[in-house]
Amino acid sequence: MTRTGIGYDCHRLAEGRRLVIGGVEIPHERGLDGHSDSDVLSHAVIDALLGAAGLGDIGEHFPDTDERWRDADSIVLLEAVVAMIREAGMVLVNVDTTLLMETPKLAPYRAAVRERLALALGLEIGRVNVKATTGERIGFIGRGEGAAALATASVEDAG
Repeated sequence: MTRTGIGYDCHRLAEGRRLVIGGVEIPHERGLDGHSDSDVLSHAVIDALLGAAGLGDIGEHFPDTDERWRDADSIVLLEAVVAMIREAGMVLVNVDTTLLMETPKLAPYRAAVRERLALALGLEIGRVNVKATTGERIGFIGRGEGAAALATASVEDAG
């Protein structure tokens, strides 16, 4: 049986923070603010995977009230979720993502992000897709106040 999940995350941009998208640090004057490294793309993928596997959500497994996760590398969290899914007797099929961010543009980093996610997921690169769009100067994304990400993921029962 194939199961599909969706994930969403958003964070505001803040001075003095690194900008990490899909496990790749991108040079920018501001980074995403939050408890962990605030990697919106990885967080959306985590929620999509957990949803597909029926294993809850990111806040249940890595709550922002737990100091163990302060400044955590979201790729490490993603790898832990992949392990949970495998332990539950499921295999990953594919992941599709969309980053919503006005600047910086993702295009120069898209290949590196896709490769980093594929490695963390244990999937061939053809099963991981990374897209990006802007907010067309509308809303918090369009005003450059933050970023959001959407993801879908499919898993199958291993047996």
